[in-house]
Amino acid sequence: MSIATRPGHAALAEELRACFSRPGEALVGIEEELMLLHPETLDLLPRVADVVGGPDPDERLHLELPASQVEIVLPPAGRIDDAVEELRDARSSLARRAGDIGLLAGAGGHPFAALEGVLNSGERYEEMEREFGAIARRQLVFGLHVHVCVRGADRVVAVHDALRSYLPELAALAANAPFQAGRDSGLASVRPTLSGLLPRQGVPPALGSLDAFAADLEWGARAGRVPGPHRWWWELRLHPVHGTIEVRVCDAQATVEDTRGVAAVVRALVHWLAERHDAGDDLPVANTWRIVENRWLAARDGLDAELADVETGEVRPARERWEELLDLLAPTAARLGDAAAFASVRALLRDGGGAARQRAAADGDAHAATRWLADRFGSPH
Repeated sequence: MSIATRPGHAALAEELRACFSRPGEALVGIEEELMLLHPETLDLLPRVADVVGGPDPDERLHLELPASQVEIVLPPAGRIDDAVEELRDARSSLARRAGDIGLLAGAGGHPFAALEGVLNSGERYEEMEREFGAIARRQLVFGLHVHVCVRGADRVVAVHDALRSYLPELAALAANAPFQAGRDSGLASVRPTLSGLLPRQGVPPALGSLDAFAADLEWGARAGRVPGPHRWWWELRLHPVHGTIEVRVCDAQATVEDTRGVAAVVRALVHWLAERHDAGDDLPVANTWRIVENRWLAARDGLDAELADVETGEVRPARERWEELLDLLAPTAARLGDAAAFASVRALLRDGGGAARQRAAADGDAHAATRWLADRFGSPH
């Protein structure tokens, strides 16, 4: 959807209303950004084009900005475990295609790679490098994006604006990038510090309405900054092409099982908020800066973070907040057929998340952390 030549935002607002009002099922979609590693050195290997290309393409595998990054894009599924089976198959296909070229791993960032990397060729990526230069080359970050189908123009905006407050909890649960440039960064995830070098990152503004969203997009187009919604890069956004809420805050996970748990709670959380809206609840919309304060602590401390209630300021451990959330979300997950996936979430909580697991496996050695990630790529658990 391009808005660069629109005379005003009214037509775009009408398109957005039509997109989020059309009939649709309660589907979920998963996108996973993974890293290709040199088979001997374990450094990032900028040869994903060789892995993805060929006479027999796998439509689930896509190039991204870094030449060492491959994105798995799955078709919509009715249950998390259906999506997970597809993800297992896609990871297996990717590993076969990588063959002798390289190894694969899932995490929010590479533990010891240089701060700048090689970018893919092509008009889209070359435009990014022209605009952002070295900042584009530093985007060696790998995320897990979960799309959840939500219908109703007012409903989707209400859910989006309320869901912003839960981005720190999701970030803490999925934090999986404690190392950078060969050293322990002191953070649970370095990914937001690198992503934040680009504009329109982090916690998004509250939208208020689809008309206001369309007006913002039109302003961005007129200013030459946002040629379309695809450049609305926040950690949470409405996706006008798919008609989904896209949650982009989570780091890529080491195993399919970890992805299963994170995706399950994202989906349950979105539907729980939608159910509250349907019941007539006035979903609270927090001030952005309060959410950003929690978001920083989630990046620094992961599941060890002490997060503040965005309304009252009461401080509680992230793990405690998650235990309470899981109890609230469990009935919704059961209605969606995703209850079994919550076992994966509880395993992450028990172990302290991906960042804690990496540190335990590495014992201070970033190369050991990378080897551990590569070994875990095809692990069933």
